[in-house]
Amino acid sequence: MRSRYALYQVALALFALLVPTLSRATGIIPEPNANAVSLATRSNPEVLTLDARDAGRGLMTATMRIPVRPGPFTFVYPEWIPGEHGPTGPLADISQLRVSANGKPLTWRRDKVDMYAFHVDVPAGVTALQVRFTVLVNSPTPMSTPNLAVLNWNRVLFYQNNTDSHDDYFKTSIILPEGWSFGTALPVASRQGNRVDFDVVPLNMLVDSPLDCGRYYKKYTLWQQGAVYQRLDVFADRPQDLDIPASLIAKYKRMTPEALALYGSRHWNNYHSLLVLSNRIGFEGIEHHQSSDDRAPDTFMTNPKWQLVAGDLLTHEFSHSWNGKYRRPWDLTTLNFQIPQRTDLLWVYEGMNQYLGDLLSFRMGIRKPDQYPQYLATLYSQMANEPGRYTEPLIDLTTAAPYLYEAKGSYPSIRRTAGDFYTEGELLWLDVDTIIRAQTHGKKSLDTFLHLYSEPALTGPITKTYTRADIERLLNEVAPYDWHAFFQKHVYDVAALPPTGELRRAGWKLVYTSQPNPFMTAMDTLRHVDDQWLTYGLKIGKGGKVFDVREDSPAWKAGMAPSMVIKAVDGQAYSPGTLAYAMKQAEHGTSATEFEVENDGWYRRYAVSYHGGPRYPHLVRIPGVPDMLAKIMAPHAHS
Repeated sequence: MRSRYALYQVALALFALLVPTLSRATGIIPEPNANAVSLATRSNPEVLTLDARDAGRGLMTATMRIPVRPGPFTFVYPEWIPGEHGPTGPLADISQLRVSANGKPLTWRRDKVDMYAFHVDVPAGVTALQVRFTVLVNSPTPMSTPNLAVLNWNRVLFYQNNTDSHDDYFKTSIILPEGWSFGTALPVASRQGNRVDFDVVPLNMLVDSPLDCGRYYKKYTLWQQGAVYQRLDVFADRPQDLDIPASLIAKYKRMTPEALALYGSRHWNNYHSLLVLSNRIGFEGIEHHQSSDDRAPDTFMTNPKWQLVAGDLLTHEFSHSWNGKYRRPWDLTTLNFQIPQRTDLLWVYEGMNQYLGDLLSFRMGIRKPDQYPQYLATLYSQMANEPGRYTEPLIDLTTAAPYLYEAKGSYPSIRRTAGDFYTEGELLWLDVDTIIRAQTHGKKSLDTFLHLYSEPALTGPITKTYTRADIERLLNEVAPYDWHAFFQKHVYDVAALPPTGELRRAGWKLVYTSQPNPFMTAMDTLRHVDDQWLTYGLKIGKGGKVFDVREDSPAWKAGMAPSMVIKAVDGQAYSPGTLAYAMKQAEHGTSATEFEVENDGWYRRYAVSYHGGPRYPHLVRIPGVPDMLAKIMAPHAHS
């Protein structure tokens, strides 16, 4: 526990006097609604028993004992979820709520304004409430199948309102389906049969410790040094998806050594990379201090194309243990899960981490280091062809992240999405890396900055906050430069292009040719997409459905729009192959390509005038300029 939380044991009047000192010491904005003394202490914790035996059909039952005092009492369901960066607590998952005390039912009332808060009048003589409810595991997001389940504890608990989550203690247990195993970083007290009891921990640690469980599983120790280890816990819907090549596991065994070389520190005791392989549960990665909640399609570990396209899934979340959990933006760090998070500094938290997660995947050999230029060309072309960038600066995307993460619907390229500050963040921080290397004649790099950023070398899972000024100050310690102006230009101001200096500085330049880019073609294959963004200006999904149309592209000018379904191209039934043939014909002629589309029961033809042929991004070497990318992506850990 961090020392600053001991302040909450003093009287509220004294706390008010200490607020200015607390703010200066930690960088956290004092929150008036985080000032009650928790009744759930280490010696008298909340007790949560989760019956997950029906997880296979999407149901769990939670039974809680919540310490209380007589009088009005409010318990709350977590709303603002760390790692999800928004008010994403799935309140609709809670059903059949019952509250009682000493065996007698009590009336509860949901707050009329704050729907996450529940009020009850506690009778005299009562010291604890019994709360029981059913969790609808797959509503709205699938979190279980008949053979596995993902458990985020914030989805299955209530806690006392207005308290500090570091001072709210929980003793939890789970009853698993027969024959299932589990993986979690949460310390285990005991196991008897299919019941697992965990140690008493603070609420913040409980929420920070997801659990995966399932019938088909494999567990690998990726790295160990004495009692400290990193483990990979894999759960699959099908046993054949656990036939993971030993050669791939050997590459993942380089994850901790490369991360330790990158950061020069460690801020976890033991780490669990939790991975579920299921086509029903969506692709996802959520960071935690001593574990990661990773979800991927069933063939993620057996189809090499998945490792090429998304080989940074585990490394991105692992890197977050340092960048995001240990070092965290000052205004994203809140005292409980009801206080809104301020997400403006996600261009460091997520943007830099996108670069570092990819970098680790290449240094480990999950992807080959010499493939990075092709990957980088893909990223750059994505960001350089986003129409929304002409009006929306990166800082607006990070500030608006809580709703952009949930945004759906047409024209995402005009609105821009939360994913942009990940992708453009990689270009931004690669630019920073190349500037440091150029300014110091190769003596220093972003690795040097990260060693300062993540010091001291060894601690447990604690948090140290930062501001924009802190980041710029540390960068100046590594390499004097006008970093404030640099970030102002690329993050805070509207930028017609993403950062470009890193390409030239690293010895490369961007070109477009008809030669397919291996990353783009692999993505098209795996995601059943026909990506014609750089040609006709269309993103076409399975069955010919148009997902997006690029503003001012040939398809845009012809009048095409999202949700249209392409039925035919130049008179032939649509398929990616048919469109590729039509494009080649148009390249050597003057006639427009004719798209026949269906739109809400109506059929229409659109003549799209494009004659440029296939167009893929690539990086090519600049003669006479050293290849900086090769040095950046080369393995750094000692064998």
